[in-house]
Amino acid sequence: MVLRREFLRKSLALLYVIFSGCLSKKEAPKPEQAEKREESVIVKSKVYVTKTGDRKKGTAELIKNFDPGNLSGKKVAIKANYNSADPFPASTHIDTLSAIVDVLKEHDTRIVLAERSGMGDTGKVLEDTGVMELAGKKGFDVVILDELKSDGWMKEKGSHWSRGFLFPKVFRDADAIVATCCLKTHRFGGHFTMSLKNSVGMIAKYDPDDGYNYMSELHSSRFQRLMIAEINAAYKPELIILDGIQGFSKGGPDKGTLIEPEVLIASSDRVALDAVGVCILRIYGTTGEVSSGEIFKQEQIAMAAELGLGVPAPENIEIIAVNEEAQGICSLIEEKLKESL
Repeated sequence: MVLRREFLRKSLALLYVIFSGCLSKKEAPKPEQAEKREESVIVKSKVYVTKTGDRKKGTAELIKNFDPGNLSGKKVAIKANYNSADPFPASTHIDTLSAIVDVLKEHDTRIVLAERSGMGDTGKVLEDTGVMELAGKKGFDVVILDELKSDGWMKEKGSHWSRGFLFPKVFRDADAIVATCCLKTHRFGGHFTMSLKNSVGMIAKYDPDDGYNYMSELHSSRFQRLMIAEINAAYKPELIILDGIQGFSKGGPDKGTLIEPEVLIASSDRVALDAVGVCILRIYGTTGEVSSGEIFKQEQIAMAAELGLGVPAPENIEIIAVNEEAQGICSLIEEKLKESL
């Protein structure tokens, strides 16, 4: 498996170069020429970092890098992180969600937030965390995924899922998906929970037709982290914002060892974003599972890269400091990425 992934990783890196127009259609290069171009020209995914404690200002600064005007008049589905009613960083901070909604509303978008909680009743979790109150104030819809009937789901395939999984049509029917996640480790087998793991809260726990428990299959499988990555093949987000103002460097997802990086991070690439998140956990000191080995051999990241859901390697990530205060943490992130080259 490792050898196959290493081969695919190098192949994907070369394909990034080929499809970026670096190779001439008229004249096929010699193998050594292709190798040199692979080394010298690398297409990168941008990851924006701002160091701040002001979620409203920081979120607005991040989103403007993704041309939100393109979403004008469109339907946008939001996936936040409300796995439980535990306070941030276990769950999305209500100020982060509010800031995202405010920016989207400036562009006359129609917003729906859809959620399924894994550690509590979803409706009560959304009430307790203030989401339902915010929805009333800001004027956006909320869909409790547990309540969807058969016609609200689509069957998706996953090579490590025994019968695939159910993905909600509310996300598939949206013009764009905006996600926001937290910075956490995961003590129940995920190892870490950021943008890739956040997608688990999109899919059905039970099949409404026969009651099959997809979450029991996921959490009892030795392929759990690969299955998490496979969920992400069902959709492509417009952008993801990771709230790392605080995080859990150990424990998680509901409670853990608190760290305070004081950063907000954004990208349209889930693989790149999670790789940066792993860097930050390593900077602050984290679990053995998250701190050991190359970042791109972490199973969630490796499988997502293999599926073509993001960058294939650390050198394909460009870290951009949005403000001067972020320069220090960005340098440390770049050092951690270089350690995985």
